[in-house]
Amino acid sequence: MKKLICGAMTVFSASLLFAIGSKDASGNAAAQTIAVAKNMTHDEIVAKAKEEAAAAKSSGTIFKVYGTSSRIADAGKSFTQLYGIDVETTNVKDSEIYTKLQAEITGNVDGADVVLTQNGAVMKVQMIDTGYLLNYTPPTVVSDIDISDREPLVHQYINKLFIYNTLGSNVPAITNVWQLTEPQMKGRVFFKSPETEKVNENFLIMLTNKTWADKLAAAYKNLYGRDINLGEYKNAGYKWIAEFLANCSFADSDTKMAEQISHQQASGRIGLFVLSKLRSKTVRTENLQVASYYANSKNADVEPFAGFMYPLYAMIVKTTTMPYTSMLFVEHLVTPTGFAPWSKDIGAYSSNNSISVNSEDRPLAYWRSRLVMEEPEYINQAYADVFEFISKQLAK
Repeated sequence: MKKLICGAMTVFSASLLFAIGSKDASGNAAAQTIAVAKNMTHDEIVAKAKEEAAAAKSSGTIFKVYGTSSRIADAGKSFTQLYGIDVETTNVKDSEIYTKLQAEITGNVDGADVVLTQNGAVMKVQMIDTGYLLNYTPPTVVSDIDISDREPLVHQYINKLFIYNTLGSNVPAITNVWQLTEPQMKGRVFFKSPETEKVNENFLIMLTNKTWADKLAAAYKNLYGRDINLGEYKNAGYKWIAEFLANCSFADSDTKMAEQISHQQASGRIGLFVLSKLRSKTVRTENLQVASYYANSKNADVEPFAGFMYPLYAMIVKTTTMPYTSMLFVEHLVTPTGFAPWSKDIGAYSSNNSISVNSEDRPLAYWRSRLVMEEPEYINQAYADVFEFISKQLAK
């Protein structure tokens, strides 16, 4: 059983590259081990991890990893092949993972050692500020990871893009997001409800930020040739959210959305969903067009954004009894071998700049300039007001 280590965390310098929460003099064993490991070589950490694995095996314990991405299972298999350390992986829904982690950490339960998770706004409040999750940026790859992606450590970015059906005479080849709010688009725009998909909710919240609201106002004028009339809305972000949601048909999942929009009978439809879903054999990609690719071929972008992008984070659980194995696994996730389950397809972008994207995709820099990027600090700041606003729109 993994033991809940009482007390909070000792303060370490910023150069240790890990997040810490509440603290007391007793410190936290896993955090202290991470601090020591900053001066260790890769081979020394491997040796320590194998010692942990041998001790765990004799006691009937196994190294455990949770992930909101199902491909974590393949990363676990390659880790075992490389180091001979068994890994038990569990795919956990985004809506459940933090509740599950909190229950295990506070309940002295034999739970996860490492977690691959999304929704940085919730993670910060519930997991990092409380000291439940610890950050580790492997020294072997730190120079290839942007400073902004090191703490908390971004494992990868995922994009959700406007993608439409190309069949029929009513193809929604948008070049401006305000086109999605027009009366003729009602019921033809597909989106997973922000009530069940928190990253979608985060995307909408980001649009109320002054930067994006101003861009939306400019895009409105560019499309219609007149200044936007906000009426009851605080800014153009709120107005677009209200009119976009009013036109939406809400899908159960991004996978089903991709499948349904790609079918012949779905002509005239457009969805905002994960690009990597196009890898599915049930999706008829020959019937689909990524709006950004279409707009870019016309020497323009979708104004003012072609979708949004959010990170998955690789974090160590504070109650781990296998901290060296945890650090080695985190390192594995940001190496070419560990990232291979994702890089073999489009729609996944490693934080390790030395890992190339799929040859059929565009590089991360391309998407950063065209997508709404998730900013946890703003989301937490604006959450209460925008959540209430979104709820009211969905209730209409």
